[in-house]
Parts: sequence; C-alpha cells; structure tokens
Amino acid sequence: MKRRDLVRMDIPASRMFTPGDTDAPYRIWGTNLEQDAVQQLKNACKLPVAVSGALMPDAHVGYGLPIGGVLATRDAVIPYAVGVDIACRMKMSVLDLPLDALDDQKPRLVQALEHETRFGIGATFRARRDHDVMDRDWRVTPITSKLKDRAWSQLGTSGSGNHFVEFGELTVLDDSVGLARGKYLALLSHSGSRGTGAQLAQHYSTLARGLHPELPKDLSHLAWLDLASEAGQEYWAAMELMGKYAAANHHLIHVAISKALGVDVMLDLENHHNFAWRERHVLPDGSEQELIVHRKGATPAGAGVLGIIPGSMGTPGYVVRGKGVAESLNSAAHGAGRRMSRTKAKQTFNWETTQKFLRERGVTLLSAGLDEVPMAYKDIEEVMAAQRDLVEPLARFDPRLVKMARSGEPPED
Repeated sequence: MKRRDLVRMDIPASRMFTPGDTDAPYRIWGTNLEQDAVQQLKNACKLPVAVSGALMPDAHVGYGLPIGGVLATRDAVIPYAVGVDIACRMKMSVLDLPLDALDDQKPRLVQALEHETRFGIGATFRARRDHDVMDRDWRVTPITSKLKDRAWSQLGTSGSGNHFVEFGELTVLDDSVGLARGKYLALLSHSGSRGTGAQLAQHYSTLARGLHPELPKDLSHLAWLDLASEAGQEYWAAMELMGKYAAANHHLIHVAISKALGVDVMLDLENHHNFAWRERHVLPDGSEQELIVHRKGATPAGAGVLGIIPGSMGTPGYVVRGKGVAESLNSAAHGAGRRMSRTKAKQTFNWETTQKFLRERGVTLLSAGLDEVPMAYKDIEEVMAAQRDLVEPLARFDPRLVKMARSGEPPED
C-alpha cells in the first residue's frame, strides 16, 4: 500500500470530503465535447468553494479543470484551475507595412522572426533582454525570489507546445476594433510565463493538495488555497507577478521585431487566458457578489471587452468583442482546441500532407512539431459558431509566416 493511501485512511471523519447537497450550476457551449473534459467540469462544481462553472466549445482534458473550463469560487483560488502556464496570453500588433510585404519582403520577415525570437524549454538570448518587470519586488514569495534570475534569463522568449510568433493578414470587419475596415499586416504571438510560471504552479498545487488530503483522487488536482491564508495570498501575489512577466515577454518580442523591421505599430491588442480574476457577478439567487473567476484556456468576454481567439498554424483566428453573457461568467473559447492528443497526432499525420495543406493556404512554416499540425485541432469556424452568443468577430487573422518550437521539444502549453 502506498504511503498516500495510508495517510488517507488516517483522515478524521470530520475532514472526509462530502459533496454539497447541490452541485454548483454550470453551462456547456459546443457539442460532441470530450466526456472526460465535461466530467472534469462537473467534478469542479462539486467543490464546497465552487459557485458556478462554464465549459467553452474548444474544451479538452487538462489537469484538474479542463482546458476551456471556467470556474467561479468564493474566497479561494485553485492553482490548477489557473493552469500550469500561468498568464498564458495573446498579443497582436498591427504593423505599418504594406500587406504585400508578406510576399515581397518575406526574407526580411523571416530574418526578424529567426533573430528576435527564441522557443522551447531553457530558451534564452545570448545577451539578456531588459524590462521594468524585473525591477518589481520579486520577494513577494520565497519561490519568486528564488526564481527571479531564471525568469530574467528567459525574458522575451516563448515556450514550446502551441506557443508561436507569426506574421499574417488581418482583415478588419468592423472599425470599432480601432482601424478602418480593410486588410493589414499583423504580428501575433502566444505564450506565457515560461519555466518560472510552471514551477510556481507545481509548487502551490502541491501545497494545496497537502492542505486537502480529504479530496478523492479525481478531485485532488482541484485542491484550493484559502485567500485569507498566507499560502493563498502568496499564490495570488505570484500569479499577478507572472501576469506582468508574461506581458513583458510579449512586449519585448513585438518591440524587437518592429524595431528590426523599422516600422511603427498601428494597433496593439492583448489578453490573458490562463488566470484568475476578482470579479463581481450576479448569483443564481439574484444577489451580487465578488467571486474568484478562473479561466483556464478561456478568453475574458465581458460586454465590450476585446480579445484574440487563434485557430492553428494553418487556419484563421479572430479578434472578438465580448457580449457579457452571465452564464458563461463573461468568457469565451481561447482557440480552436485540440481534437486529439499529441501522441495520436504524431501517429496520424506526416509532414508531406501537412506541408501540402499549408501551401494551399499560403502558409510558410519555419519550425514546429508534428503534434501541432492544423488537423490535430478542431474546426475554428465550428468553435466560433458555437459561441456566437458570447462574442462578436471584429477582425479575422490568417497566418502566413509561422514560427514555433522545433520538433521534439516537450510541450509547455
């Protein structure tokens, strides 16, 4: 018998996990979702701290809360409901370059991507990049203090897995996005808080699980930290710092590339999609209360809020405006969502058919793993159709020149 099982047997009856009389209410968007992902949301809604939940149409299985899962809690934060890559986010810069530069100036664009980006576990630049996020107080927790030097070494870099930096064609459909209708050249990036965020997620999730030995195995990755506790306050401070750090990584990438090209930025858009927010929401009984809203692979979509929902290396993404649907906890999908595991994708697809798919769509791929091919993802148009009540598309982004971590890199998304 494992030691963990022996510990469970010693849990006092008063601390054994007992689901509430009623699970927290939830709503699901999309059809034919993985049943295991649906079950993960249902499990989360059994927690005594859960208030309500939602599942987005790009959902698939994750640790604890599914990717595409949204969970509101009362006075508690769940590290694995935020995600392993804390503050993973999107950033788009519309560049003052003619659209035909995607073809006519392609070598310059390739050079900018190759020189100004680094991908994968342990990726660094020879000369460290600088940003005022490193001047912040990293002593907010013992762990962030210890990890500051590592974070600085990876400043301005991107992760592996589904993280990318790419040039593409932005078609503005509604000038309320901040530009006149028409076609533009844009830079889009997706990544988060690198190895520092992952270590923080692992540390505080382990700590939370130790504080809740009463949770059954299928709920153990949903262990929470009381926000009134020292551990809860530490995690919250670390998460917010990782939000600023992830934003700094994107900022440096976009500044370096625009500077290398000698162009101005006409429009900037960005948003987190692995984070927890303090928000006021109306409860089912009609009362209003401040809640902790976890969005794990879900985009904030409050009324009028702009966000970015990418597709894949060979399919479009969208700039959207949220409609503020209460039942979704003001949320939407964060991408197309995987339709198969990485292992299955590697077994199913090959580069010959993938490159043909990309060529037909005018996409040049500089580097990526076979587990990231477009066919491994759901149809982005179906995902968008399933959430038309949650967001309104304002612009469409079609990738044309894509860089991701090289094949063989362990995923960090």
